Amino acid sequence: MKVAVVLYEAVEPVDLAVVGVLSMAKRITDDLEYFTVAETEGPVVLQNGLTVHADYAFANAPAVDVVIVTGGPGWTRQTNNKSMLGFLRSRAAENECIASVCTGAMILAAAGLLDGKPATTKSQVAPPEISPLSVLSERFGIDSSEALVIDAGNIVTGGGVTLGIDTTLYLLARYLGEDVASETARIMEYKAARQANMDRLPIQILTESDGQCTPALTQP
Repeated sequence: MKVAVVLYEAVEPVDLAVVGVLSMAKRITDDLEYFTVAETEGPVVLQNGLTVHADYAFANAPAVDVVIVTGGPGWTRQTNNKSMLGFLRSRAAENECIASVCTGAMILAAAGLLDGKPATTKSQVAPPEISPLSVLSERFGIDSSEALVIDAGNIVTGGGVTLGIDTTLYLLARYLGEDVASETARIMEYKAARQANMDRLPIQILTESDGQCTPALTQP
């Protein structure tokens, strides 16, 4: 499993828990590679001013199985970033799975990757902020609902903030098996939290039925 984690200016630092999960999973399996990617290789300033390093630029990033788009206040600028949107469209055209955590879903929507698909994103905000779920629906016309994960095949969207951990564990289970995901959660001391999140929020997987996509609730 090869994963690219997409960075941009003003990503929320907690969304980089995605990288933390992948780092822990490397202790469990050798069948995992991951790197960070941004519009240009090099420093990327997060929402709190912390600077992280993008391993690759969009132009030279290797092929992967999964691209994970992180979230944060910077999503608003990225929905108009032709370089970002073109990168995601081109990777989707290569049948790479495009996933988002938190408000990264807005960027997928702007790229047209959520057209005709249900999706989820961050649901909880501090007033007077507007719910990203509402923005996803009203601005982009997406069928949005609160969920842990919505898996529409080559497009996967996950819930907000720390639920990015659960989305990453879900992707590990999908590509490497539930044993890898479960053991990763265990060594992260996250098994109870993962189960609690699965108990309170649905995981939706779209399945083909008579040529139509219908949602099915499931858990790993």
